[in-house]
Amino acid sequence: MNCDIAIIGAGPSGLCLARALAETGLSIVLIERQKESSLADPVFDGREIALTHTSRAILEELDIWSRLPQEDVALLRDAQVLNGPSPFALQIQAGYAGADHLGHLVANRAIRQAAWQSVQAVGGVQLLCETRLRQLRQHNGGVELALSDGTQLEARLLVAADSRFSDTRRLLGIGAQMKDFGKSMMVCRMNHEVDHQQVAWEWFGYGQTLALLPLNGRQSSVVVTLPPREIEKLHEMDPLAFAREMEARFCGRLGSMELASGRHVYPLVGAYARHLVAHRSALIGDAAVGMHPVTAHGFNFGLSSVQRLSHLLREAHQRHRDIGAHALLARYERQQRMATWPLYQATNLLVECYTNDRLPMRLLRGAALRAAQQLIPLKRGIARHLTTG
Repeated sequence: MNCDIAIIGAGPSGLCLARALAETGLSIVLIERQKESSLADPVFDGREIALTHTSRAILEELDIWSRLPQEDVALLRDAQVLNGPSPFALQIQAGYAGADHLGHLVANRAIRQAAWQSVQAVGGVQLLCETRLRQLRQHNGGVELALSDGTQLEARLLVAADSRFSDTRRLLGIGAQMKDFGKSMMVCRMNHEVDHQQVAWEWFGYGQTLALLPLNGRQSSVVVTLPPREIEKLHEMDPLAFAREMEARFCGRLGSMELASGRHVYPLVGAYARHLVAHRSALIGDAAVGMHPVTAHGFNFGLSSVQRLSHLLREAHQRHRDIGAHALLARYERQQRMATWPLYQATNLLVECYTNDRLPMRLLRGAALRAAQQLIPLKRGIARHLTTG
């Protein structure tokens, strides 16, 4: 088999890139380990994605936004950051960025399903499911791929979109700066008595980190970050005991609470690839940059990588230039690294500071939040970053 572009991984970023290139005349092959039925009807995985205004615009352009079920899209108006037991909160309001809301929260499952539907609607993408990349060989004209089902494929360009633990990245010989935070994250939906007012919470408690992502009605996605053994205990609690435990962890600020979904656990590991490109190959999505979720930029970075790479590929194809040329890929890497590296480093530093529970750091954190509340230019900058990505 021969194709112009082979994309490894049919997650949200891989699907979005396939959709962005589907009507260019380039031949696209999308390679995925899962069954096709799992792509058409993905299971709920607990994750809610915070989308900026810029990301929404990209999804609209890709004919994905209109396919999202309204019940899976919630308004994210403002945000607040809390520290320890103090009732004081740093308020990040959309108005500081000249907007009436920071963005939207959308179920990961809904994004994947809508992206799949959009790809299917336009055609032009060949799907190879229930197989994985086993070996590759790069040469001057392209990349030879050997798949686990015996398929041999020749591509002019290979794109890795197969998670922050990307096997493709490793086969390309690209290392990554892995940041293991030593914690696990539990996510679930919960109903609660007190209205969230469409405001997201990031609560750096002592010994734990809590997040509240406002959904529709009096329901939120609750995120708990703890050492793995403590997360395991929470996961094993019966629903009633778990609800009482969460009421206590939120200090009763949400009133009575009730579990509204299954509980899902993920290890907290960040990743930043040492190179975002190789010979006739590029990394996008989490394969390029896997963020800690505290700043909610993971999939927004994924969409920006899709937008940048697809723009360069469309331009090269229209001008009858080599889509795998070194200069093109180097330009993509420069653009994406400049857009992501500073925030990746800043996010890791923020997490280190706000999960250090020694007394001096606790006092410093509280003082820093109070000082930031008075710095309107700083809050404007944060709000603009949260709305535009």
